[in-house]
Amino acid sequence: MERMLVTLSLVAGPGLPTGCLDRRYEIELALDAGGHPDAKAWAEDPAPWRARRYRPDTPPEQGDVQYDGDNGWFIRFSGSLEERFDAPEAHFDPGSSPIRPGEHVAVTEPDGGVFDYRIVGVGQR
Repeated sequence: MERMLVTLSLVAGPGLPTGCLDRRYEIELALDAGGHPDAKAWAEDPAPWRARRYRPDTPPEQGDVQYDGDNGWFIRFSGSLEERFDAPEAHFDPGSSPIRPGEHVAVTEPDGGVFDYRIVGVGQR
């Protein structure tokens, strides 16, 4: 199981109808044979799947990718390892298309805002 670095760029969302190139995510994912995030690989991997969130005028936020069989994929961001289990979660919905450049995914922020991101990169981490 090899993890890939997936880069997402904001296309549109509440207050940002035309997107913002300075708002993006970089997340590590292992993909199954169909190009979808691999929940089995996540469960078997002892190392965290890293995530970074970039926003204008703020330093990158460090986080991790999580999976829950009932609720799907989400990303947690916190200031420290001790805080991460209580950190707000951004729900990541990869949809039914494979993870590849040009496809779109939805990210629901902890405040409920749903944002559309385009996959702009999939490569070695």
